[in-house]
Amino acid sequence: MQLLTSPRFLGFLSVVAIAACVTMTAPAPAQAQVTAYRQAVAEAASRDDAIAEFYRSNDYRPIWTGADDAGMARRQALLDAVAAASDHGLPAQRYDPHALRAMMQAARTPRDLGALEVELSRVFVQFATDIQTGILTPKKVDADIVRKVPLRDRTAYLTNFTQSTPAGFFRKLPPQSPEYARLMREKMRLETILAAGGWGAQVPGTTLRPGENGDGVVRLRNRLMRMGYLTRSATAQYDAKMQAAVQQFQLDHGLDADGVAGPSTVRQVNIEAQERLQSVIVAMERERWINQPLGQRHILVNITDFSARIMDDNKVTFQTRSVVGKNDPARRTPEFSDVMDHMVINPSWFVPRSIATGEYLPLLQRNRNAVSYMEITDRNGRRVNRANVNFANYTARTFPFSMRQPPSSRNALGLVKFMFPNKYNIYLHDTPAKNLFSHETRDYSHGCIRLADPFDFAYTLLARQSDDPVGFFQSHLRSGAESRVNLTDPVQVHIIYRTAFTVAKGKTNYRADVYGRDANIWRALAREGVALRAGQV
Repeated sequence: MQLLTSPRFLGFLSVVAIAACVTMTAPAPAQAQVTAYRQAVAEAASRDDAIAEFYRSNDYRPIWTGADDAGMARRQALLDAVAAASDHGLPAQRYDPHALRAMMQAARTPRDLGALEVELSRVFVQFATDIQTGILTPKKVDADIVRKVPLRDRTAYLTNFTQSTPAGFFRKLPPQSPEYARLMREKMRLETILAAGGWGAQVPGTTLRPGENGDGVVRLRNRLMRMGYLTRSATAQYDAKMQAAVQQFQLDHGLDADGVAGPSTVRQVNIEAQERLQSVIVAMERERWINQPLGQRHILVNITDFSARIMDDNKVTFQTRSVVGKNDPARRTPEFSDVMDHMVINPSWFVPRSIATGEYLPLLQRNRNAVSYMEITDRNGRRVNRANVNFANYTARTFPFSMRQPPSSRNALGLVKFMFPNKYNIYLHDTPAKNLFSHETRDYSHGCIRLADPFDFAYTLLARQSDDPVGFFQSHLRSGAESRVNLTDPVQVHIIYRTAFTVAKGKTNYRADVYGRDANIWRALAREGVALRAGQV
């Protein structure tokens, strides 16, 4: 960049750099310059505690505005990085490289240079934080996103930067996960599609079946071609190739892969590229929120995909369908991470008070023998004789009892639950309601995650600590007794919400925004200045 190497700018930097090195016996003009510079840095930095701490420890020496090669390399690396902010779905105007260049051009005095030094540090810290751990505070966007973002120390950003190669430091700031890299590629692909006009005319809202032909089939063919599901074709018939393309599209969008373009499939086919791009940008922000080691082995529950996966070295080693919390303010599954340390075979279900008073108390008030499979206990844990209780005397606030369902095949938790103790009382478990797993959309629970294949899930976890995980598990199960089995190696659990996610080999997958959370995040990002853009064709 010409400004960084212009004789006038470098000449001015040299004057101050020389002044900064003088001793206390230096001529008055030079000493006055260094004093003015240091005061300007101290005053400007005082508005940010982290930056002020860095410059105090650094004795107010310049890291950006020096005339040496190191200062020039840092300035260039910063300007290059913020110029590419939009590539990461960040609000480019927040870092405004044009304003930084203008500030460099306008610098005339040591005080100007001190203010510039701190402004470069401020933009650097802002950018580093944004690209590494996100620009939003999750819980401020949605109260159910209770994830703890792994924020880094802001002073350490500056300290570590001065000890690193500038360009290399910036390359390592974004999430280094394969998921983030693939999302970036999908973002660029969608931007190119937008620049080319999108996916073409939408498909009429009717069901299209193999063997049919006509305008609707042609429109479906054209959109599938532009999406990359179908090779170039001039056919107007819903042939075997189109059926296979529709099936793959359905798999990638969480739909029943029957090869028929029914209402739900047509609805997904008609979603425009710009909406998909929004989902990808939101997913990139979400990936920044979990920018930390997820664990060599970890469990990934994607609420929108209604799935639970065991991941080993970033590869899926087990996967099962799940049921998640109903789309109701009191039942939605929250997003957070924790550590699974044990499972309970033949569990009891201790009914949450909200369910006991909100659902069961009204039943008991109408019929004291309702939900007879539930035990009712007092504050001391003693079983209560229902015949001696007038449930009509109690309200949700005054109900003094607890409720428990003993272990059985009818237990609401099924025959095994997987525990990662947390204050939200969320865990993974079996269920007797197996029919729910055949549904395409599976938000039915009170918040916990039900698994379609809980036994196989348990076998996979136990395989690392037992030579016979199936026999070990089944022996506990046959006993009928409630038993706790600790995991020798606790496993991190990450409950996420991704309407756009990638696979190692294949196309980006998209899911419905079942709770509307991604729509909230996109609106918040847009308020911060994030905008869609079209790439080069």
